[in-house]
Amino acid sequence: MTMTNSEASVEVVSNRLTSVFLPESARVMGVPTPRIHTPLNDLPSRGHELIDLASSMGIEMMEWQKFALIHSHKYLPDGRYATPLNLIMCARQNGKSFLMQLRILGGLFLWDEPLQIGSAHRLNTSVEQFRQLVTTIESHEFLSKQVSRIRWTNGAQEIEIKGSSGINRFMVKAGGSAARGSSPTTLHLDEIREMKDMDSFASLRYTLMAAKNPMTMAYTTQGDSHSIVLKQLRDRGIAAANGAADDIGFFEWSAPTDEITLENAAHANPGLGITIHENNLRSVFNDPRDVVLTEVLNREVQTLSGIFAPEQWNACLDEKAVLNEDELTWLGLDLSPDRRFAALCGAQKRGDGEFVIKLLHTWENSVSLDDKLIANETAAYCRKYPIEHLAYSKRTSGNVAARLVPAGIPIFDMDSDYPQSCDELLSAVNSKRLRHSGQSELTIQMLSAVQLRRGDGGWVIGRRVSGSAVCASVAAALCTHFATRAETEFDILVG
Repeated sequence: MTMTNSEASVEVVSNRLTSVFLPESARVMGVPTPRIHTPLNDLPSRGHELIDLASSMGIEMMEWQKFALIHSHKYLPDGRYATPLNLIMCARQNGKSFLMQLRILGGLFLWDEPLQIGSAHRLNTSVEQFRQLVTTIESHEFLSKQVSRIRWTNGAQEIEIKGSSGINRFMVKAGGSAARGSSPTTLHLDEIREMKDMDSFASLRYTLMAAKNPMTMAYTTQGDSHSIVLKQLRDRGIAAANGAADDIGFFEWSAPTDEITLENAAHANPGLGITIHENNLRSVFNDPRDVVLTEVLNREVQTLSGIFAPEQWNACLDEKAVLNEDELTWLGLDLSPDRRFAALCGAQKRGDGEFVIKLLHTWENSVSLDDKLIANETAAYCRKYPIEHLAYSKRTSGNVAARLVPAGIPIFDMDSDYPQSCDELLSAVNSKRLRHSGQSELTIQMLSAVQLRRGDGGWVIGRRVSGSAVCASVAAALCTHFATRAETEFDILVG
């Protein structure tokens, strides 16, 4: 993944910090200013009050944290925040959680905010943040003595203090609809990369409509193609950084490129050399590449929860993997649930238990695909190869398959066997029994496939949850079911 022009145009070149506490060999320091950020201004900031609060607690904020607090809390002459929505992005373990804690403490103890809500996609994430916050309060007497009540009721954790104008509260909730019925002043959204739809985000944001001076603070590490909310907010942030009119505050610490080096990682880890030792980063550089890109370099990847590991899929590459027109063939056809994408794959066995998969055809229509067109073009492949079965799902491809029956094409409904076929495909990839020629579209869709867990403990390739077209991977699974079928009843030799 390379740096986009929009990113490059707003990249901030920053001097690195130096430290007298580290040996000369360990002088790679985190970059304290974000690589990408929205325009800065000379407005006053309430962030200084938060920095002073931390100092009164005996905590010296890192320079990057001060930067984020100051520039996200600028206010206009009427007292309202200049950026009522702020997105702060950096790699893990750099101190985002404490930023969130400190902002909550400011709302409770400094600014008399009647209600703050902390939310994460998973309740246990919100609860852990709550525990850390309570521990911080109880560790400082001047804070704890102001607390009226701490509630630990599951799903309704809450802190109450006596403010100058009434009761100030902070509560944690989970999920997009968690705040409905409440009227908070400030929202704290942790790891918004986990939020998969804008409805969840909107249901939270709209609870602020009656607030006199609303604020939404979002904190996250980079996500993947399924991080719908993060992607939209980040796109807004980058556009604003390039001059678009928007009241979003956007601050991203990220590596300029996908190169896995300490120097590159320093841009995504502003705490490097302070709270993070460089050896700790080096120790994870050989972890799965997509994980390192997101968690360490704060770079976007296609998917974080992909079924098929890139290294395993690439190990199945065979440039000579072709389908022969005179060998028994199985075809797999899949249409996406929204009927905008479709794919046809073919499979043939070859010696030593191996088989070949090839993507034969894809279809795409921004509105809806034409069943008749797909059927006619699929029929051409059925005549080209000696097929035993055309595998399909009655739920998604039933209309197309029905058009093939009068032509004498043998179709096979795979709905009941679909979970098994997905398992067979994964096993074939991991064991290198599957061979492919490196088709780019097939590779993209295979690596975009995401597991959808079933109630019985099994899983399938999730067409909807994958976030992008995966028809080719589903079609590959359908024909893999037959290509991995035992040759005889005695396929396994015993003794």
